[in-house]
Amino acid sequence: MMVDITAPVLDNHQVGPRLHLMTLSAPEIASSIKPGQFVHMQIPGMEGHILRRPFSVYATYVSEGTVEILYQVVGFGSERMTKLAPGDEVAPKLIGPVGHGWAAPEKCERALLVGGGVGAAPLYLLFEQLVAAGVDVTVVLGAQTEAALVCRERYARVLSTAGCCAENAPLCATDDGTFGRAGFCTSLVDDAVSEANASGKPFDYLAVCGPEPLMKIVSGQAAQANIPCQVSMEKRMACGVGACLSCVVETVHGKKRSCVDGPVFDAQEVAW
Repeated sequence: MMVDITAPVLDNHQVGPRLHLMTLSAPEIASSIKPGQFVHMQIPGMEGHILRRPFSVYATYVSEGTVEILYQVVGFGSERMTKLAPGDEVAPKLIGPVGHGWAAPEKCERALLVGGGVGAAPLYLLFEQLVAAGVDVTVVLGAQTEAALVCRERYARVLSTAGCCAENAPLCATDDGTFGRAGFCTSLVDDAVSEANASGKPFDYLAVCGPEPLMKIVSGQAAQANIPCQVSMEKRMACGVGACLSCVVETVHGKKRSCVDGPVFDAQEVAW
């Protein structure tokens, strides 16, 4: 059930180049959000800007009633978010959970998750869910630099203790070659798919989130390998509840709304 709540800030600090991690007290959302859904935030101190902003939920802690949001500073609104601190009298307001999230096939045995940049964050709840279900998960992460691979260690900690997973660390690529393979992470996707096929245990699900050009390439790789693939189409949104039609995604079935019909879509449904 969607709620509209005030969510006090518990922590908000920089974790990478123009990357910040915010922890909010939001028990209703922490206990009900599904992997891939998001929240629509009204940022305090920006009363002149009436439109809320969509943010993917990185992690949840139900027992503590908290949600984490990893965000990148790209404009006035996100810059204002960096100023929010624990104890502020005025807290962000959230609508959520919003949208349709990830849905791995039934009896999924082996999955490949691909996160580009901050796109690694919206995949994390799915990752936890798959690992808990005993799915063999391979993770591929890409970023511009090593410092921008801010989700890598959290994925690595889970993989190192998950006996179901073939890899004990994410496969990483950086544009500048400071960590992992130099270049785009799409070459790692090719390698992972080839190795899985050669082992006789091919992937039966692929989920990707990141810049749209990356998702387009990876969805093509998945189609070529006959792997069911989902993508998270993160668009600019105004209302966040399907009324304004500002977040339209072109699909083979016509125009759909990223906020309520997505943000997760079948990759073959998207009209790239």
